[in-house]
Amino acid sequence: MGSGATGSGMDIANGIRKQARRLAVAGEGRSSAWVDALRADTERLDASSTRRVEKDGLDIASAWAVIGIFLVLAFAGVYMMSIILIPVTLAVVVGMILGLAAERLSKLGVPRILNAVLLSSAVALVIFLIINSLAGPLATLAQEGPDVFQRTVDRLMPYLERIKWLHITPQTFESGPISMNVLLENSANVLHILANSLTPAIVQGLLFFAALLLFLAGRISLRKTIIMTFTTRTSRLTAIRIINGVEQVLGFYFATAALIYAGLGVIMTVIAYVGGMSAPILWGIFAFLSSFVPFVGITTITTALAIAGIITHDDIIFGLAPAVAFFSVHLTVENLVFPSVMGRQWELNPFIVFLAIIFWTWMWGAVGAMLALPLSLIVMTVVNELFLDEKVQPQLPE
Repeated sequence: MGSGATGSGMDIANGIRKQARRLAVAGEGRSSAWVDALRADTERLDASSTRRVEKDGLDIASAWAVIGIFLVLAFAGVYMMSIILIPVTLAVVVGMILGLAAERLSKLGVPRILNAVLLSSAVALVIFLIINSLAGPLATLAQEGPDVFQRTVDRLMPYLERIKWLHITPQTFESGPISMNVLLENSANVLHILANSLTPAIVQGLLFFAALLLFLAGRISLRKTIIMTFTTRTSRLTAIRIINGVEQVLGFYFATAALIYAGLGVIMTVIAYVGGMSAPILWGIFAFLSSFVPFVGITTITTALAIAGIITHDDIIFGLAPAVAFFSVHLTVENLVFPSVMGRQWELNPFIVFLAIIFWTWMWGAVGAMLALPLSLIVMTVVNELFLDEKVQPQLPE
């Protein structure tokens, strides 16, 4: 019964096909003119649409002008909102650096809010210890400021007088008698400047710790929200790889850098002590902090060491010895120790890093210079993950 029904169904289908074929052959002559006209109209429509898509030089220039205006407005907004964006960006970067530590604490069963409190308190403790260690030497330096300045002038004056086009004489650094009214007026101006600078700094500090605490507490939910904003599975996997890659590169980079630069700070303390410099611990802390700012940090600390050495010692060669020693050690660490520990896959183009430091220093000052390297690492990780399939794979020899 089943085979008979199947056979009759196949006969019906074959009959329908034959009838359709006869109708198509019968109407071919009548419809060929209409089909040809329709094909010609379609070709003309495709040609006209192709011509409309083509852009001339003015259209391309207009598109780039719109992009340029958007970028200028975006940078202007970033600059104008610096008082808010600086602490928030710094908190996000520090929170992502602490991502690996947060993951390990979570695996140990520590609740998220307690996790955030512990890590943010640890950051606050480190900042407090650094400020406390700098307070004593800086107070001593401020107290001895006039004598240090006078010794600096006396020591550098013979060298400055040799440069004729500067027109510098000992009278250049001499000041006339200062009355009490002028002194009070200057003191009022200094206090006004300090008050204006201190208030934004306190506000930004509070914003930083609040943003850091909230970011660490809501880190997992924020991560899920970012991933779920994408609709396709491929896009979500890419987002997961980017977030994991950014946390890994920032955490590993700055954990390794902190250990290496801490050793560099100890070496700097020894160099300053052996070289007869005052406040050797202060030099060590400055060397540790400045090393996190590529190029600018080593330049600043080496120049300061050279000037302080010339002021401290009569022999110019012996005075320059601490600066030369530290520069040599720093050069060895940056070019041999650091790459061997970090690996070549996370190396950044020095010129790109230099441009990033200039740009962010111009936008956000000293904090921008410190954020230039982390932001460059984030951009590098995002680009590497987005163009993972387009990387050129090395060809093995046949």
